[in-house]
Amino acid sequence: MKKLSLLALIPAGLLLMAFLMNPKSETMPENKTSLHEFVVEDINGGSYDLSQHKGKKVMVVNTASKCGLTPQYEALEKLYKTYGGDDFVIIAFPSNNFMGQEPGSDEEILTFCKKNYGVTFPIMSKVDVKGKDKCEVYKFLTSMSLNGLEDNDVKWNFQKYLIDENGFLVQVISPRTQPDSPEIISWLEN
Repeated sequence: MKKLSLLALIPAGLLLMAFLMNPKSETMPENKTSLHEFVVEDINGGSYDLSQHKGKKVMVVNTASKCGLTPQYEALEKLYKTYGGDDFVIIAFPSNNFMGQEPGSDEEILTFCKKNYGVTFPIMSKVDVKGKDKCEVYKFLTSMSLNGLEDNDVKWNFQKYLIDENGFLVQVISPRTQPDSPEIISWLEN
């Protein structure tokens, strides 16, 4: 009889273990971090408090000047001019993590972006978006324990992270997906 009662407890124990180990438990949303909690360095060396974007949708994108995807700067700027303002902002984080495609200094990056693409959206100081020196914002964007959505890796330059008005990650967009793609426009307009 004792064997049978112990065997009967195994399924209940397995269910309890699964619930406790499930990272998507109902308590996760209250524990997740918001983009608004971060203060970063902008491309001019100043302090940039991301909480200033409370109430706005935000696209965070890692950028590079010598990449086959660099022409996306043009579409990003057009998107920003169309939707940017009180409801939306694009924030660029230049990074040299992919085949050395962003070798310039912050000053060189800023000059390149303004001269070649007329960029007016905020650009931050060059950071690491992967590896042991990954910056805090990208630790948040890529770790489910912080963002509450998913673990992910930055696959290449121009990967896009869509953040809601409360600073929470809602979607990760492939580097090859154009900034003016239907899925991004739909997200902006809803």
